[in-house]
Amino acid sequence: MSSITYRVATGKHAGRKEVTLQTLPGDEGPLEGGAGQVGGFSLHAGVAAEAHESHQLEKLCRYITRRAISEKRLSISAQGRVRYELKTPWRNGTTHVEWDPVDFIAKLAALVPPPRAHLTRFHGVFAPNAALRAQLTPSGRGKRPATDAAPVEVSANEEPRSPEEKRRAMNWAQRLKRVFSIGVTPCVHCGGAVRIVASIEEPAVVRAILAHFEKHGAREAAHYRPAARAPPAAAA
Repeated sequence: MSSITYRVATGKHAGRKEVTLQTLPGDEGPLEGGAGQVGGFSLHAGVAAEAHESHQLEKLCRYITRRAISEKRLSISAQGRVRYELKTPWRNGTTHVEWDPVDFIAKLAALVPPPRAHLTRFHGVFAPNAALRAQLTPSGRGKRPATDAAPVEVSANEEPRSPEEKRRAMNWAQRLKRVFSIGVTPCVHCGGAVRIVASIEEPAVVRAILAHFEKHGAREAAHYRPAARAPPAAAA
């Protein structure tokens, strides 16, 4: 709450308004472009993209997935405070907001989602408890109808799965394949399925391995298993 209302969240000044710099005259005119204001919050609903305007949709997606802050508009004032320049001045003429360094870190910490929290929420027929969700999702996961109701046909080609398989989520390789169409499980040399041998997370070991590859390069194709070939012809 303190993060979105521009108030100090921690320390002896908790609850106070943040320091703002008003360098422009205030503009109390009506909101334009399909924007509305309720309870101190403004919502702009004037942006739309037609079905054939893929470039407009890409621009909108880039906007909603932008970073929380812009480093180009972030600076340190002469008094050692963190100063952030607003992209668009507020209606009262505010162009900059200042924080103490600790308060600024608290603002950034508020943007980090808590552990095991869902960052994507579905509504309507895709909601977790929707009665029709099992008929719409490719995996058939969702709330099943009552026993006296007619059975739901999820997919004609779907094989029966155990309860453990139904509850099992996709692993990281399956998610890469589904979202980015990147297949990391097939081997690029033999086409077989690869498996994880080890997970190296120590920075020193990772740097040593990368330095070795940079100096000596990757192994040549001759070191890999050769392709299968036909048996030799019998002697006459």
